[in-house]
Amino acid sequence: MRLLLVEDEIKVARFISQGLKEHHYVVDVANDGDMAYELAYAEDYDLLIVDLMIPKKNGAQLIKELSLNGINVPILILSAKDSVNDKVEGLDLGADDYLTKPFAFTELLARIRSLLRRKQEKPSPLLKIADLTLNPSTREVTRGKLPIVLSNKEYAILEFMMRNARKILPRTLILEHVWMDAYNIETNVVDVYINHLRNKIDKNFDLKLIHTIYSVGYIIKDEDKTV
Repeated sequence: MRLLLVEDEIKVARFISQGLKEHHYVVDVANDGDMAYELAYAEDYDLLIVDLMIPKKNGAQLIKELSLNGINVPILILSAKDSVNDKVEGLDLGADDYLTKPFAFTELLARIRSLLRRKQEKPSPLLKIADLTLNPSTREVTRGKLPIVLSNKEYAILEFMMRNARKILPRTLILEHVWMDAYNIETNVVDVYINHLRNKIDKNFDLKLIHTIYSVGYIIKDEDKTV
């Protein structure tokens, strides 16, 4: 599951994102409302976690504009504003839940699970490229009719690549999305896991899907040539 965390306090954002990554969520972080809107408009998120008191476009404006522009994604407000009126206003704007700071991380996880369960009442669309299929709801991966068993990290990388099919993904970007503490991990670990994925996904097939972008990173696409 891919989440967007909208939080301007760097330490708080790092604490929350690291905790969520420990529980196998893929997390992007936006530090202001403008950046959050651009990401939410461009990417396919399963859930947004939004602080109200953020610079540029504030949280209330962000939620309102997302709704007006037809971006339908569950939203959890996470804010220090704790009055009843604040909560009512946030929910009336279109948020699906409201959690006040300070909070217990276990409660945050429980609320996220609850919102994602509601979202999953409608089957998640399958991710497909050529004959490779990934089912986000069941985490099942197949190539043709062949089931492919992946580790958690392999699955996270593949899902991220398939959600961004035909886009060049730098190693550092893959690292930030999959590993909890990207600052302390060498980027060559991405190469190691990409090699694992190639052995499972491409090795026994004529059409190769994972391609290397020299000195940059990787791309997944259904053209049998390396960029």
